[in-house]
Amino acid sequence: MRFRRSRQEEVNVNITPLIDVVFLLLIFFMVTTTFTRETQLQINLPESQSQRVAEDNKPIEILIDRVGTYAINDKVLIKQDVESLKRALKEMTADLSTPIVITSDADAPHQAFITALDAVAQIGFSKVSITTQAEESN
Repeated sequence: MRFRRSRQEEVNVNITPLIDVVFLLLIFFMVTTTFTRETQLQINLPESQSQRVAEDNKPIEILIDRVGTYAINDKVLIKQDVESLKRALKEMTADLSTPIVITSDADAPHQAFITALDAVAQIGFSKVSITTQAEESN
């Protein structure tokens, strides 16, 4: 007795919906992703157990008073621009690992502080800290 063989249907997987979903996810991530460029100035706050600073690596202190006048290690700068600040910092040291401490008056212009940070970053110093004062409790 001869039986008829049943035809085997070809098994097809339809991947069109899968491709649609992948493209939708791709479009979603492209639209929702923000491409912000983080600031390149890194501020490393020093950590210490004692309050003494090693003499060979004494920090350079940039002081900014309430009107925006700069002083580097208590020497007041004549000009208050980035180039003068950079020139004075380069004269103080050639070692870019020297710590920089920026002390700014609370009422100093924000631009004066940013100019000091910009000068330090343009030269390439790697250790920068900012001094603050603890709040007085009443």
